[in-house]
Amino acid sequence: QVQLVESGGGLVQVGGSLRLSCAASGSIFSINVMGWYRQAPGKQRELVASITGGGSTNYADSVEGRFTISRDNAKKMVYLQMNSLQPEDTAVYYCNAVISALPVRVPRNYWGQGTQVTVSS
Repeated sequence: QVQLVESGGGLVQVGGSLRLSCAASGSIFSINVMGWYRQAPGKQRELVASITGGGSTNYADSVEGRFTISRDNAKKMVYLQMNSLQPEDTAVYYCNAVISALPVRVPRNYWGQGTQVTVSS
């Protein structure tokens, strides 16, 4: 019943920007950490950035200074602002959240369906 739905992916040229959004919906009691992962063809899924409910952030070294993660707790949304995009940023980006759903209220990991980001040179 809990869903994460991403939007905002697409095709962009080198040096361009994109903003990803992810909305959580369903029978949600609380949301803990939210984050973004990515998976390029032939590679393992990797953490891009994460943010706690209190706003503490963590970034992969490869995106530090270029990407910014933020969240709106009232709207149950998380965002990823991506600037200075490079070809190596091309991947499917997945939203992730640790959510306690009703009625059991046990924290569980949820994933979105993914959104493609392609950076062309």
